Amino acid sequence: MATPDPNADEVRISIEPASSADANWCLRQYQEELARRFDNGFDPSTGNSLDPADVTPPRGWFVVAKMGGRAVGCGALKRLDGTSGEIKRVWVADDARGMRLASRIMDRLEEISAEAGFEKVLLDTNRALTEARAMYLKRGYAEIAPYNDNPYAHHWFEKRL
Repeated sequence: MATPDPNADEVRISIEPASSADANWCLRQYQEELARRFDNGFDPSTGNSLDPADVTPPRGWFVVAKMGGRAVGCGALKRLDGTSGEIKRVWVADDARGMRLASRIMDRLEEISAEAGFEKVLLDTNRALTEARAMYLKRGYAEIAPYNDNPYAHHWFEKRL
């Protein structure tokens, strides 16, 4: 884990096309990390794909965190219906961890959710991602029954906005 960087305040989190070079780099890094950490690896084509159209306004949003012009994290928000969204693909580069960037990405995604008129956001996570699960609970997410059939999910959460 990285030591907190005094330049962390210079991080900018902005909406970008999910097809941008920085978004694609982040998603590749995300997939590689999950493949290493999950018990049976990770295959994004196995029921857990992310169609760029689903995270393109008005159907959804994709954010990229940049520090010094370099992509260091990402996250996505997908519209489920008129009142709810799903947060997906929250990831931070190893060398940028310890700066609360995942929490800041979550802040931005929750802001976008509120702006979109969502009453709640949902998300799921794998049991191997213990730090993600702890962050969601700390942020006020409540564990709920499964709302999807994601083969990699072991925990499902909801937060009222």
